[in-house]
Amino acid sequence: MAPKLMDEVGNAIRLHHYSYETQKAYSQWIRRFILFNGKRHPRSLAASDIERYLSHLATDRRVSASTQNQALSAILFLYQKVLGLDLPWLGNMVRAKRPVRVPIVLARSEVSRLLDTLRGQTWLAASLLYGSGLRLIECLRLRVQDIDTEYLQLVVRDGKGQKDRRTILPEKLLPHLTRQLEHVKTVFDSDRSAGRPGVSIPYALDRKFVNASIQWNWYYLFPASSLGFIDFHGELRRHHLHPSAVQRAVKSALHRAGIRKRATCHTFRHSFATHLLESGYDIRTVQELLGHSNVKTTMVYTHVLKRGGRAVKSPFDLI
Repeated sequence: MAPKLMDEVGNAIRLHHYSYETQKAYSQWIRRFILFNGKRHPRSLAASDIERYLSHLATDRRVSASTQNQALSAILFLYQKVLGLDLPWLGNMVRAKRPVRVPIVLARSEVSRLLDTLRGQTWLAASLLYGSGLRLIECLRLRVQDIDTEYLQLVVRDGKGQKDRRTILPEKLLPHLTRQLEHVKTVFDSDRSAGRPGVSIPYALDRKFVNASIQWNWYYLFPASSLGFIDFHGELRRHHLHPSAVQRAVKSALHRAGIRKRATCHTFRHSFATHLLESGYDIRTVQELLGHSNVKTTMVYTHVLKRGGRAVKSPFDLI
């Protein structure tokens, strides 16, 4: 596998302003695709080679439809954006049909029990996932400047689909956020005293705002405990808390709380949306807070309200 090709993949992804997570995922799928085909250069492969790989993922690896589609997206990106090949058969690749599933939602009492078993930064992160409807990576990417305590709102930058949005900040979390910011200030002061490089800054912003990495307002709300090597900076910097730290804590908390639902960190976001609809907020407001492009995406939460599908009351309860 030519290292230059993978370098070209990374450059193309950055050129199109995809997220660092997308870069890692696409790079991994492209590597696997090339290895599966005996390290042959993608230019020498045909449609049948891609179909054979996708079939391997579905039948041998038994991956989900969404995972298979992500692999296909990575391969299409390789051919169209990296190699610049306009092959007729690329547009005919059939994506796996994703099953429509009802999201797992926790009751308010379950959310309370779950949060009661968490502590420290993971408690605050999980509280923001539920209280503000954030995705986990959106929560961990929050910086000091994104916290607006006066208007009780959070600014989510470069969310899914490269969109910014504003969402609510629970007033009850203000004292906890104050303590967290005091902790971050301690980390910031320590980094400055030691002359460390500062925090990671996305791609071109690091060149546009030269000193942003060592400025207080750019520090992460949930900074990592140690410096890590950041590929696109090519040096050690302080990144945000790793998602697995919160994921492990939530998984352990589910067991301690005795909750049998197959919940994850993303379940807090599902619960946020469902509970807002139960409280009478209109679906357009919920759509805006979640950052959904299409209201149809938000409509899925009307199927899991306490009063049954589409909030219809059962006739059995009326007899």
